[in-house]
Amino acid sequence: MKPQKSLAPAAAAVLAGVLLLTGCSNGTETAAPNSATVPVPVVSGSPSTSTPTVPAPTGGTEPERADASPDALLTVTGLRIGAHPGFDRVVYELGGTGAPGWAVQYVDHAVQDGSGDVLDVPGSSLLEVRITGTGYPFDTGVAPYGGPNPLPGGEATGLTQARISTVFEGTTQSFVGLDGERHPFTVSRLDDPTRLVVDIAR
Repeated sequence: MKPQKSLAPAAAAVLAGVLLLTGCSNGTETAAPNSATVPVPVVSGSPSTSTPTVPAPTGGTEPERADASPDALLTVTGLRIGAHPGFDRVVYELGGTGAPGWAVQYVDHAVQDGSGDVLDVPGSSLLEVRITGTGYPFDTGVAPYGGPNPLPGGEATGLTQARISTVFEGTTQSFVGLDGERHPFTVSRLDDPTRLVVDIAR
């Protein structure tokens, strides 16, 4: 009968390989670092959760419009103004259902919907912000914004104030006074909570 070959050398080689691989690993996985988000400083207005930073406005001075969702029934619950390098931000927080639409444009006078009254909004330029898909608090069941109105610009040096004018026929009208010429602006919608954000370049 032929003698069997010893398996010891082969087993030793396999064991050495396993030990070598184990020594090259620390037993943990390295996750990719998360990109940091910088909270928007609240300069004035009602308390709120932080809002993710967005780039400085890249839009122009022409009107911007978007439709509200078919189920939108919202009330403005918060109004804030923030200052950032190169631009100022106005945030309208909303409660209720659906997603708001908007019509934002520069106007010559702050003419109030419904009454036709001309409101006194200081500034060299005037931006009208109309939020569509909104309703009266007794329709939405949401308590409205109860903070300062008009809201002073504070550290937002390019703005004089933001003023909510009225709710009329499903639209909340407001005006933003600018201390200077008509600057480019960008409008965006954020969720959780629902917000309409207007960024205005200085």
